[in-house]
Amino acid sequence: MTPAINAAKKAKISFQIHEYVHDPVAPSYGQEAADALEQSPRRVFKTLLVALNGDSRRLAVAMVPVSGQLDLKAVATALGSKKVSMAAAPDAERTTGYLVGGISPLGQKKRLPTVLDSSALTFPSIYMSAGRRGLEIEMAAADLIALTGAVTASIGRECPVSAS
Repeated sequence: MTPAINAAKKAKISFQIHEYVHDPVAPSYGQEAADALEQSPRRVFKTLLVALNGDSRRLAVAMVPVSGQLDLKAVATALGSKKVSMAAAPDAERTTGYLVGGISPLGQKKRLPTVLDSSALTFPSIYMSAGRRGLEIEMAAADLIALTGAVTASIGRECPVSAS
């Protein structure tokens, strides 16, 4: 059990665990999860950490579909911050207690401000890391919001599709 799974169990919410064999050379953890679980990359969310106003000790969580990118200005607005920047991997790991590629919004060492892309509300359930690479947890966005105290905002941008 990971702290994320334990947090979901303790909250007595409905969730499912999905495990797959993680490929250490996969170029994208999130896309790897979407492919392995045969889910749309719009329904699988990546958990990213941002530093508020350039302060590596003041971090927040931003969750967007793996099919897109994080809009830093939109996250800053949602968090009421002047600006945000991506947190350094060591800071993210130290703050959450998880390794990059397995950072879950649930069961972190301390509760961080969290923003969930509003597109999550269009699905009956969404997928996110359950606390380690190769392990995803599926739950309703409303349950994730309740567990993390998240706010929703349009913080994701779709990645341009490359021409073949």
